[in-house]
Amino acid sequence: MDIPSRPLPPEAAKRLTVAEYHGEKLQDEYAWLRAPNWQQVMRDPSVLDPEIEAYLTAENKYTEAVLAETEALQKTLFEEMKARIKQDDSSVPSPDGRYVYYTRFVTGGQHPLFCRRPIQPDATLGEERVLLDGNALAAEHAYFNIGGVDHSPDHSLIAYAADTSGSEFFDIKIIEAESGGQVGETIPDSNGGMSWGADSNALYYVWVDEEHRPREIRRHVLGQDQADAVIFEQHDPAFFLGLGQTQSRRFLTLSTHDHETSEVHLLDMTEAAPEPRLVARREPEHDYSVEHHEDRLIILTNSGGAEDYRIVEAPIGNPGMEHWQEIEPHRPGRLILDIVAFKDHLVRLEREDGLPRIVIRRFADGEEHAIEFPEEAYGLGIAPGYEYDTHTLRFTYASMTTPSQVFDYDMETRERHLRKSQEVPSGHKPENYVARRIFAPAPDGEMIPVSILHHKDTPIDGTAPLLLYGYGAYGISMPAHFSITALSLVDRGFVYAVAHIRGGKDKGYRWYKEGKRAKKVNTFTDFIAAGEYLAEQNFTSRGRIVAHGGSAGGMLMGAIANMAPDLFLGIIAEVPFVDVLNTMLDETLPLTPPEWLEWGNPIKDPEAYRAIAAYSPYDNVSAQDYPHILALAGLADPRVTYWEPAKWVARLRNHKTDDNLLLLRTNMEAGHGGASGRFDRLKEVALSYAFALLVAGKADTPPAPRD
Repeated sequence: MDIPSRPLPPEAAKRLTVAEYHGEKLQDEYAWLRAPNWQQVMRDPSVLDPEIEAYLTAENKYTEAVLAETEALQKTLFEEMKARIKQDDSSVPSPDGRYVYYTRFVTGGQHPLFCRRPIQPDATLGEERVLLDGNALAAEHAYFNIGGVDHSPDHSLIAYAADTSGSEFFDIKIIEAESGGQVGETIPDSNGGMSWGADSNALYYVWVDEEHRPREIRRHVLGQDQADAVIFEQHDPAFFLGLGQTQSRRFLTLSTHDHETSEVHLLDMTEAAPEPRLVARREPEHDYSVEHHEDRLIILTNSGGAEDYRIVEAPIGNPGMEHWQEIEPHRPGRLILDIVAFKDHLVRLEREDGLPRIVIRRFADGEEHAIEFPEEAYGLGIAPGYEYDTHTLRFTYASMTTPSQVFDYDMETRERHLRKSQEVPSGHKPENYVARRIFAPAPDGEMIPVSILHHKDTPIDGTAPLLLYGYGAYGISMPAHFSITALSLVDRGFVYAVAHIRGGKDKGYRWYKEGKRAKKVNTFTDFIAAGEYLAEQNFTSRGRIVAHGGSAGGMLMGAIANMAPDLFLGIIAEVPFVDVLNTMLDETLPLTPPEWLEWGNPIKDPEAYRAIAAYSPYDNVSAQDYPHILALAGLADPRVTYWEPAKWVARLRNHKTDDNLLLLRTNMEAGHGGASGRFDRLKEVALSYAFALLVAGKADTPPAPRD
C-alpha cells in the first residue's frame, strides 16, 4: 500500500504511575485517560474531563483526516449494504391467545415498530395496532436502543426498556396497549430484563447498582405508591443475576450465575404472592437451567461429570439434585446448548463437530428425530414463541451463501413450512459464491474449524486478500451465518473466513475450557494457525490477511498483533478488551469480579497475574513493526471502557517502528454495540471495510457484477 501524506497523529501525554503486585512492578504511563468519574460519564458523557475529551476528539479528527480519501468508498459501501436490507421488513407474526405479535420497519426508519393484530373467528388477522414506535421514541436522542418489550398476559399493557446513552442502564416504562398512555412512573436502573406476573398487575425486573451490576429482582405493582418490593437479592459481585420464564409461563426463573456456576430459584405464577423457591443449591462449576413440563421440571445440567451436558427431570415439589432422574444421557463431544419443553414435545438444540442440530422428542413414548439440513456449514436457532400447547416449532436457518430463513415445523407430521426468507432487494445469487469448511492444524495437533466464503471468480492462488474474523471467549460460538455486509468485501475479491477457535464451544465444552485462564494463549495461537493454514492452502498469503474481532475478540486482535505481526496486513479491533491486566486488577469495574473465572484473579493469584501479564495486549506492546490498525471504541461502554483502546493506541504509537496506519475512533454518543440505528450501524461497518480495502490496495476495485 502506498502511504499518502497525512497529518501528524495526536500524542498523548505520559504520566507514569507504578503499582506493585506479587513483587512485580506494573508501570502505566497512560492511566490518566481513565476518568475518575467514569460512572457518571456512562450516564452523562458531557461530564468527561475536558483534557480526556480533547485527546479522544483529536484522535477522531486524525482518523477522519487519514481516511478522508475513502469517504466516497465508505458512502458506496454503505449504500450497497443498505440496498441489501428490505427497508419495510417485518418479522413472522407469533401467536399468543387472541393476538399475533410482530415487529416491522418502515422505509427509512432506523428503529422497529412493535405491533399486533387480533385473530378473527375465521382465523384471519384483523387491523394492525402499533404498540410502540421506535422511530418516534428515538427522535429526541442521539442514541436510542430498546432492550426489551413484553406484553401483559391479559394483553392490556406493554412494558418496554430503553437505553438513551449506550451505557446499558435501561429505563422501563409501562403503557396501555390501546391508548399508548403511560401507566405510573418510569422505572429506572434496570438491565432490561423484565417479565409480567400472571395477573397482569405486577412487573418483575432486574435492578442494577451504580457499578452496573445486577443485584436484585424487584416487583413493581401497578397503582401502588410504595417502593417496589425486593423479591430476590444477589450481592456477590462475581455473579450475574438474570430473569427468565419457562415456556409454559408457569414459572419465572431467577438465575444467579457466573461463567461456570449457576443457581436457579423459581417464582410460581399460579400463586398470588409467590416467593423464590430454590431448585438446586450452587456448587462450584455446576451449571444448570430449568424448564417446566406438567408436574415436573426438565433440567439441562453438567452435573455428574457431564461436560457436554445431560437432561434430567425432577418433581416440582422436590426439585433438589437427590431427586434428579436422567432422561437424556451425556455424550462426549455432543454439546446440548438449549432445551424447550412444549406440552407434548421436548426440543433440544445441540452441536457436534462444530455443526448445530435440532432434535425433537415426543414425551408420550420417547420417540425422537432430528431435523436434517443439506449444507456443509450453517447456523441454526430456535424461536419458540409464546405458546406451550402447540405442535409447531419455529426455527431459523442460514448459511454463508443462504440468507436467513424462518421455518414453522410440525413436530408430529415433520412437515416444514417456510414462513419467511430474508429478502436482498439489490439481488443475491447463492450460486455466485463458494462456501467451504476446512480444518486448520493447531500447534498442539487440535483441528480448528474454519468457515470460508468467496466469490466464485476469486482466484484461490494466494493473491486474494482475506478478512479473518475471530472471537474465542466465554464459550460463545461463531455461527456460519449469512452476512449482508461481508458481501461487499467478497464481491471485491476478498476471501471472508471465520476461525472457530478455542475459547468458544464450537467443538464442545472442552473447546471452551482449552481457551480460558491458564490456557488462554490457545485462543491466540489457534487464530494464528488458522491464518497460516489459509495462506498455505492459497486462500491468501502471509501479509495479506486483515484480522477482525471485537470486545474479547479485540483482546485476540491485540494479542496476535504482538505475537505474529508479519502474518497480518491489517487489524480491525472493535471495542477491544486490550488492557486485561489493569482491568482484572480493578475490582470496582462492572465486569471485573465475574471475569476472574474467565481469565484468572491476578489480585489474589500470583500465577494468574503472571499468565495475564504474559499476553495482555497493552502490557506486551513492544518496539517492532505492527500491521495497519483501526481501533473502535464507545465512550459510554460499560463492558470495555473507552480508555482501554485509547491507552493501547497511545502506547502503540509511542513504541511501534513502522509507518503503518494506526487509527482510533471513539463514538462519543454510544457504548459497546456502537451506533443504535440499523443504518447508522452500517456506516460504522462501512468505515471498517473501507479501511480493509484501503490497506489491501483494493479501494478502487469495483464489486463483481451480480449477473
